[in-house]
Amino acid sequence: MAAMNCGAIDLGGTKIEARLFDEAMATVETRRIPTPRDSFDNFIAALAGQIRWLEQQADDPTLPVAISIAGVIDPQTGIATASNIPVSGRGIAKALEAEIGRDLPLINDCMAFAYSEAHGGAGDGAESVMGIILGTGVGGGLVERGRLPHRHAGLAVEIGHIGMPARALARHDLPIWQCGCGRVACLENYVSGTGLRRLAEWAGLANPDPEHVAASVADDPGAARVMDIWADLAGEMVYTAQLLLDPEVIVLGGGLSNIPDVPQRLTDALSRLRLGNSRLPAIRRAVHGDSAGARGAALMAKAYRA
Repeated sequence: MAAMNCGAIDLGGTKIEARLFDEAMATVETRRIPTPRDSFDNFIAALAGQIRWLEQQADDPTLPVAISIAGVIDPQTGIATASNIPVSGRGIAKALEAEIGRDLPLINDCMAFAYSEAHGGAGDGAESVMGIILGTGVGGGLVERGRLPHRHAGLAVEIGHIGMPARALARHDLPIWQCGCGRVACLENYVSGTGLRRLAEWAGLANPDPEHVAASVADDPGAARVMDIWADLAGEMVYTAQLLLDPEVIVLGGGLSNIPDVPQRLTDALSRLRLGNSRLPAIRRAVHGDSAGARGAALMAKAYRA
């Protein structure tokens, strides 16, 4: 059996997943438990239990472990902000260190995703890699020359909460939709999985399920129209990313990335929108799929200990 090399915690609103990796960064063991949401103390106890499980499985109390979290950690104060985990306003790292006796790195899940794909993934060898997760919401991460860049406020690439350009809404006569962040017309309202469903409902499709819509393009003109609108709007998002960050490679993850022609659709949409004759980034699907966030955190754990 291969040596157990590092571990990671994938921390979300519904589950705390512990994942153990061998020296080749292949998953050896996983263990999921529900995320306690009733109190911060119960949450920390459950998180500590998952870390101890990793240490026991590896028979190594100093096993490198990092935590991938769907939220923001202020790099100066260590205070967390998260929408679906009972940690906002609290210092996770400090509380966890008091519980388990050692300091572990925390990393935003989208940044962990990008880091994974920049190291042995779809962006391997590129000077700059942006990861975009197209799931229930939309988030992004960035890696430059193999490293995570400094983030002044601890934000990832919060591209899902940039506003959709008025020109794009006007092209399709779309309404302005309220976002859960309290603002209106955020990109994720239109290009996430939830956004694709909303577009299908707006267009009057009988079955607005995103997977069904994507699979019906060849036989249903209504579905084909919705997917064309979605791709155009997602192209605006990628165009924004190019103007602001100009990455060499953009890697797509999340449920919508599994739609077969998504990388080409976004490449075509960006080609129509690009500024002058600027070179396009390569747009690729993630190699490591659902394990990318945990894998990126585990790689960071190794770098942190080194």
